[in-house]
Amino acid sequence: MRLVLASANPDKAAEISAILAAAVADLDLAPRPAGLPDVDETGTTLVENARLKAAAVAAATGEAAVADDTGLLVDALGGAPGVWSARFAGEGATYADNVAKLLKELAGVAPDRRTARFATVALVRWPDGREVAATGSVEGVITTAVRGDGGFGYDPVFVPAEGDGRTFAELAAEEKHALSHRGRAFRALAAELAKVI
Repeated sequence: MRLVLASANPDKAAEISAILAAAVADLDLAPRPAGLPDVDETGTTLVENARLKAAAVAAATGEAAVADDTGLLVDALGGAPGVWSARFAGEGATYADNVAKLLKELAGVAPDRRTARFATVALVRWPDGREVAATGSVEGVITTAVRGDGGFGYDPVFVPAEGDGRTFAELAAEEKHALSHRGRAFRALAAELAKVI
């Protein structure tokens, strides 16, 4: 099976590649073609944004494309940043900018009220419009300070509830994939793909 990665984010692309390689036998995962313009993520849900990205790359390449969209939903912030997680601190924000804004927004919030979850929608879209999608999520809490130097995005401030107290950024990649929203979504997607191929 051949899929073209829709993600332009190298960190996310590497994670998706590692997870799918372990979950799908004989997968040919092609990188996003250089020169493709960024897709405006104008959807109001994770599934809409994943679909926009996959559809754009499938249309441009004439091949099946795989995309995801992920959001961090913080209970004390009414579910923010949600679909705007990558742009929480504004367009062009870095990972550090987004984390700093999150910690500032949560300043003074008691530890038992810092609950959050990561949610991912993983989606494959064919040029003819067929698609398969799956979701994954993980519950956790937001720390009061950055911990660890692995992972990316909000990983240094997210402690999964099923873990041992370490942030995603303090876990080895394999440990993170076993627990993470993205790992769960792409393993579920692999199971769905097995039904249609």
